[in-house]
Amino acid sequence: MPKFRTIQSSGFTELRAAITVAECLSFRAAADALGMSATALSSNVRMLENRLGIRLFNRTTRSVSLTSAGEEFIRRVAPSLNEIERAMDAAGSHGTTPSGTLRINSSVTAAHEILSPLLRDYLGKYPDVHVEVTTETRLVDVVLEGCDVGIRLAESIPADMVAVPLPFNLDFCVVGSPEYLDSNPAPQKPADLIDHACIKAAIPNGSTYRWEFEEQGRAHAVEVHGSLTLDDQNLMLKAALDGMGLAYISKAVAREAVDLGRLRYVLDDWMPKHSRLCLYYPRNRNPSAALRALISQIRAEPDRS
Repeated sequence: MPKFRTIQSSGFTELRAAITVAECLSFRAAADALGMSATALSSNVRMLENRLGIRLFNRTTRSVSLTSAGEEFIRRVAPSLNEIERAMDAAGSHGTTPSGTLRINSSVTAAHEILSPLLRDYLGKYPDVHVEVTTETRLVDVVLEGCDVGIRLAESIPADMVAVPLPFNLDFCVVGSPEYLDSNPAPQKPADLIDHACIKAAIPNGSTYRWEFEEQGRAHAVEVHGSLTLDDQNLMLKAALDGMGLAYISKAVAREAVDLGRLRYVLDDWMPKHSRLCLYYPRNRNPSAALRALISQIRAEPDRS
């Protein structure tokens, strides 16, 4: 039986990356649209250019434009790739009627976002499906955890997973307690973080998360320093509330403490506007009818970014 794969498979990923950059004329915007990191997107475009032996884009620090060869290539390949994607979606829809249990592992913040209207509408449409949502902060191996699919930030999803962008984003912030900031003047720019105790976030590959910022539309990441590393945003929130340093957490997690005056935002003008959430599942797993139906529902949802 053939396995229906998303456009993330093989060289299709590279083609879709190049087409999206051509549409957006921005690597950052294209990465957000595809639910992948800017680094992964650039790598895919570079691999395609190496495969073709031509340069598709003219890149400067301020702009992106198609070369003449790139313009011709995109004009010819984009309609074909779009047709292939439509054919694959149509073929995948001919499976059995969605039923059974669909197990989703999600961060707590993302779970709040997907409950309504996404899961509400999905369960209304497919009454034979039972959805089971478990929440935790760490990125999990969905196979080992017995789940069908996970939901996390695009940049944290391993390359061997298929990622499907969700139609909404998360906003992040850097926060510190009034007591900490009274003793340590608030940073005015990301480079000032070198003088601060930063609560570091552990990621699954054993390293720590590099704090992401944006200046005039250009993204850059900062390696922060501190004596405390945690893998849970709620623990990071508590550590920040206790005056142990600055934390980089989602605004949804920090909002109540900020509203109560127990935390203050810093570097707010430097924060990326959005971070894309994605649904992910193993590339070598043939999605069930229930999962295919959920993916179709996600793609049909209006973008709430």
